Amino acid sequence: MKTDKHNRAGDQAGLQCAELLALVMDALEDLKGVDIKVIDVSELTSITDRMVVVSGTSTRHVKALADNVALKAKQAGSPALGVEGAAAAEWILIDLGDVVVHVMLPAVREFYALEKLWSVGGRIEEAN
Repeated sequence: MKTDKHNRAGDQAGLQCAELLALVMDALEDLKGVDIKVIDVSELTSITDRMVVVSGTSTRHVKALADNVALKAKQAGSPALGVEGAAAAEWILIDLGDVVVHVMLPAVREFYALEKLWSVGGRIEEAN
C-alpha cells in the first residue's frame, strides 16, 4: 500500500489494493451489479489506484450495492473513508483509498461517461 496517497485514514491494518478490489468485486457481484468495469488510474492520479464503475437497475439497487460494498469493506477491516450521494442514490461514490467505487443509475453513468474520461491512458478491465 502506498502510504502517502492511499493511507489517508492512517489505518495500517487495511487491505492491499488487490485484496480490496477483489472484495469490492465480490460485493457487487453478490447483488448483481450491472456492467462492472475496473479502471487502472494509478498512472493518472494520486487519488487512487483503481476506479470501479457499476450500474444499478434502480435507486434502491444502487443504494443496496453501495451499502454492501461499504459493509464488506468495514467487516474486512478497511472501512470506507467516505460515502457520497447516498441520499439521492442516483450516483453513490464509496472511497476506500486504493479503490474508489462509483455506483450509478444507467442514465447517470451514460451522461457522465466516467469510463471514457478516465480511460485516456488508463486500462479498463472487464469484470466478467
